[in-house]
Amino acid sequence: MAGRRAARDAISRDQWVALISADPGQAPGGAKAAITVDRILDAALEAIEESGFEDLTMRKVAARLGTGPASLYAHVRNRSELSDLLIGRLCSRVALPTPDPACWRDQFLDVCAQLRDQMLHYPGIAQATLTMVVPADLATLRVAEVMLALLLASGAPAQQAAWTSDAAFLYIAGYCLEASAARRQSEDTDGQAIDREEIRERLRMLPPDQFPHTVAHAGDLTSGTGHDRFTFTLTLLLQGLASREIDGAHGWGAQA
Repeated sequence: MAGRRAARDAISRDQWVALISADPGQAPGGAKAAITVDRILDAALEAIEESGFEDLTMRKVAARLGTGPASLYAHVRNRSELSDLLIGRLCSRVALPTPDPACWRDQFLDVCAQLRDQMLHYPGIAQATLTMVVPADLATLRVAEVMLALLLASGAPAQQAAWTSDAAFLYIAGYCLEASAARRQSEDTDGQAIDREEIRERLRMLPPDQFPHTVAHAGDLTSGTGHDRFTFTLTLLLQGLASREIDGAHGWGAQA
């Protein structure tokens, strides 16, 4: 999550400090009104569940609350801040373990799976994670803290652990975005379902003289059920931390 390219509407350092220091139960600015941050987030998640994150607007959220967009701005500055808070809400639902060097890998995979399931429940919301510069919600920061702590528990140097944590978070977001896109594009222009079998058959229809490997391994390219690929990819990513035989020029070499 850290190290993202700065967004145009990123908040200042002073604003960020105020946000992370605020009472979670208090709306920004201490406003006392019928419209609260929690109600705004509830309405936004309902809207996303119905029509996806891409169609989310402050006006639509306000309409669900029976008010106008102006009423929301006393609590949430704009759609960007709303997105940040929404990811925080999802992260608050993740059960975070106490890092254990004996089972750090399983713990890390479980946290990643929980994040995945939360994002998949709200189509397209993973897009919000890709535009965060520095998360302003403590729940999101706590998840990032524990993910890093779990990787450090493997014995990996700090930079290796930090970069792996960031790569894992990016992969989770990408995986969920792809799944959301697949739901929206489940049929072609003729109404034919674009399922795994259809993709496999289309790959096999390619000219074998131009795509010999793709045609020969179409089954492998489209194999896997459930979240097999998700677990495989993250496990592969973590193998680099578990190995003590990484070349010193690219990793951290053998350690006692």
